[in-house]
Formats: sequence, structure tokens, C-alpha cells
Amino acid sequence: MPRSQNKVASHRRRKRILARAKGYWGARSKVLTIAKHHIDKGGQHAYRDRRLKKREFRTLWIARINAAARLHGTTYSKLIAALNKKEIGINRKVLADLASRSPEAFAEIVKFAGS
Repeated sequence: MPRSQNKVASHRRRKRILARAKGYWGARSKVLTIAKHHIDKGGQHAYRDRRLKKREFRTLWIARINAAARLHGTTYSKLIAALNKKEIGINRKVLADLASRSPEAFAEIVKFAGS
């Protein structure tokens, strides 16, 4: 009896892998085995970088808050400590946004936290 190969499934699998590799350079987008390896590696980077992205944004927000706080005669750590002491629940993302887009509102927050 001849060996049965499920051509439909294997063709669909190949097509799906090569579709995910679309846009890659050279053999990475054309050759199945190479495309498989690069898709796997790309998935690993995507998984890792979804977590790194959160860290990088938090670092950016802290740097922006610190720069704006120093314009008002305080530091980031003193400002955050004062906000926590006054039980003001404003997160770093919003504080950084206020510091860059609305310096007057940020100045009010600093003044309220300091007093």
C-alpha cells in the first residue's frame, strides 16, 4: 500500500509559516526551514520585548518627572515621597504627561505636595 502524505495539511502549514515570514530578507522569507527558525527567534524577541517595553517606558517617565521636578526646586524621589505621604494616587505615566504637556498643572501638583 502506498504511503499517504497529507498534502493539504502540509501545504497549509508551509503557507502559514511563509506568510508569517513575509517581509524578511532573502532566504528568511523563501526557504521553509530557515523561515521557521527566524519566525521562532522573532517570537522569542517579541515575548521578551513586550516586558522590556514596560520597563523602558517607566524609565522614560521617571526621567521626565525628575527633569520637571528639578525645574521646581525638588527631585524625583522627594516629589514621589511627598505625593505618597499626602496619599495622592497619581501614576508616573500621568505625571510625566502633565510635566511635558501642561507645566502649570505639574507646578500645582509640586506646590501642593511640597506644602
